[in-house]
Amino acid sequence: MLRASLPMYDLPGLQAQTDAWWAALARAFRAEGLQDVPDILERGGDPAALWLSPDLLFSQTCGYPLTHALKGRVTLLATPEYDCPGCEGGFYFSEILVREDADYGDLTALKGARAVANEVGSQSGYNVLRAAVAPLAEDGRFFASLRLSGSHRASMAAVIAGEADVCAVDCVTYRLLAGTQPAAVAGLRRLVASPAAPALPYITRGDIAAADLERLRAGLRSAFADPALQDLRAELLLHKILVKPASAYDCICEMEAGAVALGYPEVA
Repeated sequence: MLRASLPMYDLPGLQAQTDAWWAALARAFRAEGLQDVPDILERGGDPAALWLSPDLLFSQTCGYPLTHALKGRVTLLATPEYDCPGCEGGFYFSEILVREDADYGDLTALKGARAVANEVGSQSGYNVLRAAVAPLAEDGRFFASLRLSGSHRASMAAVIAGEADVCAVDCVTYRLLAGTQPAAVAGLRRLVASPAAPALPYITRGDIAAADLERLRAGLRSAFADPALQDLRAELLLHKILVKPASAYDCICEMEAGAVALGYPEVA
C-alpha cells in the first residue's frame, strides 16, 4: 500500500474535514485507475521522512523544503488556491503579528524585540521574517532573541502570552484558526503582510511514472470540481487546483538570497 499525509493544515478542529477530504481524493484517484491508494492518512512522526518515502503517493509540503531538502527528490504535483484574501492565483503570504496592545507601528520599531518562529525550515514562519528585517539589521542582528516554537499556533500563543513580541504566520493557518478556534488569534494584530509566494504544494514521490502523475492531477481536478464536495472544500478554504512549474517557487530562494546578500543569513 502506498502512503499519504496532509500535515500542513491538519489542525485539531479540522481533522474530521481533512479525513473527509482525503476520502474524496482517494475515491477520485481510484476512479482514474490508480492502484494501492491508502484509505487513511498517516499522522504523527516526521513529515519529512514520509515526503522522502519511496512509497509516497500524496502529501503537502512547504515551499521552503520543496526548494531545499526535497529539491530533486520529490515531484511537484499541483498547487492549491485557497479562498483567502491575497491568495488569488495560487499564492499565499504571512501575517507578521504582534500583540494588539503593543506600540509597534512598523518593522523598524521591532528592533530589539523578541521573535518566535515555528521552525527554521519554514517559508511562512522563518524565511519571510528574515527577508522582512534583513534591510534593517546591523552587523547581522536585529532582534534581541529568537525562539523556535514548533508550530504557528504555538508561535501565536507565545506572542499572546507575552513570551515573545512578534511572529510570522501563514495566512491560511491564521484564517483557519480564526474560523475554528478564535481564541488562538485573539489579542493579535497584523503589523505588516509579507510578500507572496506560491501556496503550499502537493507532492508525490520523485520517481513516479508520468502516467500516474497525470492520473493524480486528473483526480485532483475532479475532486476540486465536484459540486458534492463544495461545502467541505469551503470549510478547508480550498478554492481551485493549479499546476505550476517548479520554477514558480524560485522566489523563495531569491528571498533567502536577498537576506544573505544583506549580511543577514539567519534570524537574529
